[in-house]
Amino acid sequence: MSRYMSSRFDTLEAYVPGEQPQDMQYVKLNTNESPFPPSPEVLSAVNAAETGRLNLYPDPEGTALRARLAAMYGVEPDNVFLANGSDELLFFAFMAFCDSERPVAFPNISYGFYPVYAQLLQAPYTEIPLREGFVLNPSDYCGIGKNIVIANPNAPTGRAISAADIEEIVRTNPDRVVLVDEAYIDFGGESCLPLIQTYDNLLICQTFSKFRSLAGGRLGFALASKGLIADLEKIKYSVNSYNISRLTTVAALATLDSNDYYVENSKKIQANRAYTTAELEKLGFETLPSLANFIFARCPKVEGGALYRGLKARGVLVRHWDKPEIADWLRVTIGTREQMDIFLDKVREIVREAG
Repeated sequence: MSRYMSSRFDTLEAYVPGEQPQDMQYVKLNTNESPFPPSPEVLSAVNAAETGRLNLYPDPEGTALRARLAAMYGVEPDNVFLANGSDELLFFAFMAFCDSERPVAFPNISYGFYPVYAQLLQAPYTEIPLREGFVLNPSDYCGIGKNIVIANPNAPTGRAISAADIEEIVRTNPDRVVLVDEAYIDFGGESCLPLIQTYDNLLICQTFSKFRSLAGGRLGFALASKGLIADLEKIKYSVNSYNISRLTTVAALATLDSNDYYVENSKKIQANRAYTTAELEKLGFETLPSLANFIFARCPKVEGGALYRGLKARGVLVRHWDKPEIADWLRVTIGTREQMDIFLDKVREIVREAG
């Protein structure tokens, strides 16, 4: 850090994204991307004519895309907010709703950006421990009088709680915002979307990165009461009014025209998730029940870091953290059946060598 950077960031610990090594071709199962390309409709829509319009700014209001999302989810356009990936959306939400008088709480094992944003904005935060088995107990969040952020399904564990549990958390914290990060909701979870009609303090965050194969396009969106959306819009127009590119908008609209394609891909991922889980358990692995496009697993014979390094040396990337509570666990993105078979073959090699 240079001598010019503000001292208020001296203790900030930046988020570390999943590695993107360029030294060889990897089976990439470390960043929860979809293994499937965008639909043919998307590839057709992002064409030379659209690229030729890149000299023009995009619509700052995202009018067409908000209207389409509103129609798809049964809400009004004013209930929809667009962001440059759900990470930007999360940051805007922390900026809008968290400060010294409005602290925030989230699980101690969850998406790594939550504490980073709280630190960056100097908002007091509480990390609530998960229960045994990495289970989120909704009662730990009921009536706590703080803003709350819950990833559902959770990352990196893959576990989910019910919409009824979320509702109880929202209902018992009426004067605070409850943000539910549903980045992985389309792989088997239960969305809380219907609850925004009843609770004006519920903010739902979703993304095009996982289910809709648009991680490189950077598009996230929020669904909430008109008041919360207006708050987010105020922050956006104070930071970056043109936050969604023209090509991302075109690609996103085309994904909505081909929803069946993505639903079928999700079914394949869920089937591969069940297959991979069963094969790992045959090898003695412990796995958690996942409703996301990844699984969280550990091997009793091989320490987590050693297994991660062994897989990387064999051309397979998975995600590992040194955090003591989860140091023996790996998060494995679910890819195609071919990718998962390669992963499993390499795991078998490592386990055999470990004896």
